[in-house]
Amino acid sequence: MFTHLLLLSIAAPLAAAAVISAGIPARLAKVVAALGFLAPALIALHVWYHFSAQTLNQGYAFTTSYATGLQSLGIKLTLGLNGIALPLYVLAGVVGLAAGLYAIQSGAERIKTYLALLLIMQAGLMGVFASVDIFFFYFFHELALIPTFIMVGVWGGKDRGYAAMKMTIYLTAGAMLSLLGLIAIYYKSGAENFDLITLRQTILQGGIAGGAQNLIFGLLMFGFGILVSLWPLHTWAPLGYGAAPSSAAMLHAGVLKKFGLYGLVQIAVPLLPLGAAHWAQPLAWLAVAGNLLVIGFITIAQRDLKQMVGYSSVMHMGYAFLGVATLSAVGAGGVILMMVAHGFSVSLLFLLSTSVYHRTQTFDLTEMGGLAQKTPVLAAFFVTATMASIGLPGLANFWGELTIFVAAWQFSKVLTVLAVSGVVISAIYGLRAAARVFFGQHTEALTKVLAEKPATDLRWSEKIPALILIAALFFIGFWPKSLSTPLNAALEAVYPAKGPTITIVGQ
Repeated sequence: MFTHLLLLSIAAPLAAAAVISAGIPARLAKVVAALGFLAPALIALHVWYHFSAQTLNQGYAFTTSYATGLQSLGIKLTLGLNGIALPLYVLAGVVGLAAGLYAIQSGAERIKTYLALLLIMQAGLMGVFASVDIFFFYFFHELALIPTFIMVGVWGGKDRGYAAMKMTIYLTAGAMLSLLGLIAIYYKSGAENFDLITLRQTILQGGIAGGAQNLIFGLLMFGFGILVSLWPLHTWAPLGYGAAPSSAAMLHAGVLKKFGLYGLVQIAVPLLPLGAAHWAQPLAWLAVAGNLLVIGFITIAQRDLKQMVGYSSVMHMGYAFLGVATLSAVGAGGVILMMVAHGFSVSLLFLLSTSVYHRTQTFDLTEMGGLAQKTPVLAAFFVTATMASIGLPGLANFWGELTIFVAAWQFSKVLTVLAVSGVVISAIYGLRAAARVFFGQHTEALTKVLAEKPATDLRWSEKIPALILIAALFFIGFWPKSLSTPLNAALEAVYPAKGPTITIVGQ
C-alpha cells in the first residue's frame, strides 16, 4: 500500500498547480490548492506512523524506482526514506500545509498564480527529502528554488527587486558549487549511478583519496553553506526573508533552507569522512563565532520585526553547523532534530509577524506596544513561538540544542561554552520583541493606527495554520522519541562510533 505514496506526495501538488493554471475560477482554485497541500501532509504523517513497522532495504523504507530515460547516464528516479530523511520529509509536509492554508486566505493579488507557484515549491520540497538518487535530490531543490525567486520579486515587500536579485546570485552560486561537489563524488567513487545506496557501497569498497575528499568536501561545505546562510555568506537571507511574502518565507526558511544541512549530514560527512575531518574546525568556528555570536548581536540590534526573525533564522543555523562539525552520530542527530524544530518555530514566527503587521501597519518595533490588550491569542501564540526559538524545555527546539551541546562538548569545550551563550542572546532579542509588541502602553503611532482601524484578534484563517505548527512543536517537545528512534537506526548505519557512546535524546 506504500508503493507509490512518495511519488504521489510530489505529483499531487504539481497536478493541483496544473489544474489551477488551466483557468478555473479563483474560488475553485483555492479548493484545489487546499487539496494539493493537504495530500503531501497526510502522506508524510502516514508514512511516519508506519515507518518503524517497515522492513528496511539497506536502511530505506518505501523504496521505489522509476525509469527516466537517463539510465545510460546513471540517473534514475529512486524514492525512499531512511531515518535521516523521514523527519525532514514530515517537516516539509506539515509546514507546507500550514503555509498553503495561510496563503489561500491571504488575499494576495493574482492569487491563482501565487498558489500555483507555491504548490510547485511544495512538490520540490517533498522530492528533495524523498530522493535516494542525488541527481534528483539536487533537481527537486532547483524546482523549489525557482518559484521562490519569482514570488519574492513579484509579491514581495520593501526592496523586493534587490532582494530577489541578491537571492538569485547567492543561491545560484551555492547551487552550482553543490552540484560540482555531487558530480565529483559520483566521478571519484566510480559508482555506476547516482543512487546514494550504490554510492555508499562503492565508496566503502574502494574509497576516495584524502586529497580529493578535502577538495570535494570544501565544495559541498561552501556550496551548501551559502544555501543555508553560513557566515559570512549569509547576507542574502535576512534581506530575502524580509521582502518575501509570508507563505514563501515560511516554506523557504522553514524547509528549503534545510537542503544544505541535510546534504552535509546525509551525503557529505558519511561519504567523505577524511574531508569532513579536515574542514571540521574551520566549519565549527565559522558557525560559533560567525552565525551564533556576530549574527546574534546583529539580531539584537534589529528594530524591524520581520528582519529580526530573518536574522534569528541565520543565527540558529550556527547550532546546526556546529553539530555537523562534531562528525558524530550524536551531533548529526541533534542537527536533524534542530532543523525540524527550527522549521516549525521560524515558520510560525514569520506567520505571526505578518499578523502583527496587519494590525499595526508596521514592522517597526519602536512604534508598537500594548497589543496584547486587543489580541490576547496572538500574544500567546507569539510568546510560545519565541519560547520555542529560545529552546524552552517542552518544546521541540530544546532537544535539538541539547543534543548538539552534548556532542559539541566532546568536540571542543571552548566552542560549546561560546555556543551556549547563543541561548542568552536568543532570550534577549526574543523576549524584548515580545515585550515591545504586546506589553506596556500603546505608542502614539500605534494609537493613531488603531483609532482608524481597531485591532482584532487572530482570525481562524490565521489560527488554523498557527495551531498546526504549535501542535508540532509541543508533540516533538514531549515525545522526541517519535523522531529519534528511526533517526538512531539510520545514524548508526552510516556514522562510525567515535569516542563515548551517547544515546540521542528521547531514546
